[in-house]
Amino acid sequence: MKAYALTNVGVSRNTNQDYVYFSEKNVGNLPNILVVADGMGGHRAGEVASEQAVNAVLQSIKENDNTDKISLIETAISVANDKVLDMATSDEKFKGMGTTLVVATLEDGILYVANVGDSRLYLIDDDDIKQITRDHSLVQEMVSIGELDKDSARNHSNKNVITRAIGVEKKIMADFFEVEVSEKTKILLCSDGLTNMVEDSEINRIICENKGAELEVIVKKLIDEANENGGLDNIAVVLAEV
Repeated sequence: MKAYALTNVGVSRNTNQDYVYFSEKNVGNLPNILVVADGMGGHRAGEVASEQAVNAVLQSIKENDNTDKISLIETAISVANDKVLDMATSDEKFKGMGTTLVVATLEDGILYVANVGDSRLYLIDDDDIKQITRDHSLVQEMVSIGELDKDSARNHSNKNVITRAIGVEKKIMADFFEVEVSEKTKILLCSDGLTNMVEDSEINRIICENKGAELEVIVKKLIDEANENGGLDNIAVVLAEV
């Protein structure tokens, strides 16, 4: 697997609260890792939350002797939640901060994924894009019970209200996925700064029209498209290829 990651402050924001990380080599007992976090909170608190959460995840994985990938990631997410929550409750300037989190690792054609919040993971294969993660958001819950259709959800006034986040409650529940991936499949992790500005079909088009390009070029094109469409939020993108 090879990967590239980049964040961008966007057009409308003054600070960047998104945080990304990837490693094509082993991190503890994981063969590789891809991570996106989208922080929330007051002045600078969001960027603290996202960075602290990702660092806590990495540290936990490095120190854990467990070889089961889901268990490794589940423990790491719990550690990250404790870390961010402790900071949020012990320091007034960090009060109310939290972050989304999506983590993935690939081994032997199987992608192991975990997510909390509305940052997403997609697979792009054979000119088709598929969202693997499920948003933990108020709007997604409305879609799930039939109160709202997907087209209306994109422009709903509550589309940024998330129902789960790292650092908000003592216990955190992540969703986990295991999916088979084939050679040349693209793996995209991103914050809602991309998906709120660029339709899935456009993301798919940009990636598929640049199949032969370096991952760095494709990532920058995705970010440029989000900014050209308004850039209302920070943008985080991690793109990997099997």
